[in-house]
Amino acid sequence: MPVSGQGPYDDQNIFARILRGEIPSRRVYEDEWAVAFHDIAPQAPVHVLVIPRGRYVALTDFVATAPDAEIAGFFRAVGHVARELGLEQPGYRVLSNMGVHAGQEVPHLHVHLFGGAALGPMLVKA
Repeated sequence: MPVSGQGPYDDQNIFARILRGEIPSRRVYEDEWAVAFHDIAPQAPVHVLVIPRGRYVALTDFVATAPDAEIAGFFRAVGHVARELGLEQPGYRVLSNMGVHAGQEVPHLHVHLFGGAALGPMLVKA
């Protein structure tokens, strides 16, 4: 049971189905800890999702329950993908939405990597 307050993990979410190979994806990287693939509705010239292979809804349950090697492996994968896609210069954005207020659409922990253009401010000022 996740500690994120978002309920139990749903094995039928789209990312779980991608991990099982039931739904195709344009993968750019995979290892024992993570899979990275192009977003189907990109919000930037480069928009890649990185997901852990484990069953985690959000960062809170991931860092509370995953073994240290899995946590390190996942975050190393995020950095590796950014480097391999040539996003380090002039820069990129890493974003992870957690919960309803943040707009999380898929209940599986995931990180968005955005790059390839100037991205502007993160939030529009009210």
